[in-house]
This record gives sequence, C-alpha cells and structure tokens, in this order.
Amino acid sequence: MHDIWNPWHGCVKYSEGCDNCYMYFLDKARNKNGRDIYRTKQGFYYPLQKDKFGNYKVKSGELIRVCMTSDFFLKEADEWRMEAWSVMRHRPDVKFFLLTKRIERVRECLPKDWGNGWENVMLNVTCENQRRADERIPILLSLPFKHKGIMVAPFIGEVSVDEYLKSGQLEQVICGGENYDGARPCNFDWVKNLQAECKSANVTFCFIETGTVFIKDGKTYLMPKKQLQSEMAYKSGMNFIGKPINWKLCDRFGDTIPKSKLYVPHYGKNCEKCGSRPICNGCSDCGKCG
Repeated sequence: MHDIWNPWHGCVKYSEGCDNCYMYFLDKARNKNGRDIYRTKQGFYYPLQKDKFGNYKVKSGELIRVCMTSDFFLKEADEWRMEAWSVMRHRPDVKFFLLTKRIERVRECLPKDWGNGWENVMLNVTCENQRRADERIPILLSLPFKHKGIMVAPFIGEVSVDEYLKSGQLEQVICGGENYDGARPCNFDWVKNLQAECKSANVTFCFIETGTVFIKDGKTYLMPKKQLQSEMAYKSGMNFIGKPINWKLCDRFGDTIPKSKLYVPHYGKNCEKCGSRPICNGCSDCGKCG
C-alpha cells in the first residue's frame, strides 16, 4: 500500500486493545512471530525513494501512515527512531500520520529541534475504550504537536470524547471494529454516539469498518471479510467531514508549496463505497482491482 511506511516491524502487546492484534494474526499466518521486532531493510527509507528520473515516489502532499505493524514509540525501537524522524524532517512536503498507545513516552522521544511541533506530522492516540481514552487523551492534549487526532480501534467499549473535543485541539476521530481471531463486538450505538459528539464539535469523523462482529438494533452480524466491513461502514452514513485540517507543507528550502502543486488523491471503483475514503491517500494504481 502506497500510504504506509513501516520503518520497523513487530510489537509488544500493551493493553486490552492488543489482545487480538491483527499484526500478530497476520504474522502467524505467515509462520512468523509478531513479537519479533526488527528494523525493515527495504522499507526504512521509503519516503526518500526516487524513481529513475530522480523524483520522489511519494509525492508532495501525500499522507503516509507510519508504523502500522508496530508502534512508533515502542521502547524496543528507540535506537532507530531518531533516524526515522530525520526522514520526516527531509520531507516537510509530506504528511505523516503517527499512531500510538504509548502516549506517555512521546515527549521523551521527540527530536531536539521539535520546538512546538512540525507542520507535517499528526499524532493520533489509540483509545479502545473509555478507560484508555481518559488515560491517554489528556496526555495527547498536553503535547507539542500541530495536529492531533484519536483512533477508537478496536472499538471494544463505548467511548465519549465530548469533553476533550472542547479543547479545540483534536482535528479528527477515526473508529472501527475488531478483526480476525477472537474479535469482540462493536455496537453501532457506540459509533452513533461518538459521531454525534464529533459532528457537534465540527470535527471530522470516520467510521472505517464494522469489525467482524457488529451489533445493530440488538442484532448481531458476522462479517469476516474486511471489504464488506468497510462497505457497511460506508453505507451507515456515519462519516462526517468537519473543519479542514490546515497542513502547512513546504519544500526543503522552507517555502510554502501552493495547493496547486500538491498531490490530489484519485479513487478506483472499489473506493466508491469504502469507509476509509475520507482519510485515505487514494488509489495506488496497483491494478489489483481488475
């Protein structure tokens, strides 16, 4: 996927949201162990890769999700993180989406030139239930980041973020059910309540997938295929686009890049009913859709 950068792989389970980790499941299917943590060889410098003409493969304005098979603030990755920050520093024209459960480690892991935050980096914290939301979101709000968001996934318990939205710091809330072995149910009432809070605050809300076990109007639906989960999330009509995120992207000389020069996502046929469309990087033209 052209919107994912995994500078390292593998993780240590951290809270109840990790119990049925999708990365562990997928690694097991490949006869690997998700607890094995290693720096990726070909992928570490992905945002800096160039084509045969000397142009960056990742275009100015693209959004890259970082460490989707690990945690960017994983202690075991401390020796590699500063080099990963350096990659982001070299691409101030690209948006980097960071996601962590280890929010209490963030401040000590920032680069020395961080200041009040970099304009091209968004920090998102995972809040799988109300307990974790109340633990982690206050720390997120105290950190020096230009862009902040919340990921309620796997959505395994009702979550209210109304009080935190009042801070005005949160720019998006994403939620989705749990997948694969042992998936716990996601209740549509939780999704509706969370969406209502975001809509009231004019904050973008994205319901990306129902999860394998989905409860709606008291009835339980089993949906093992992720494409169906995404389509059902889309059809629910829950996605809401709030106030725009003001990314200030610049070139390596510090000059602001005009919007006309930035990457504009385009979408394929399978994207039309995808729950993740409002927050994704668009089609990669891989040809797998047929």
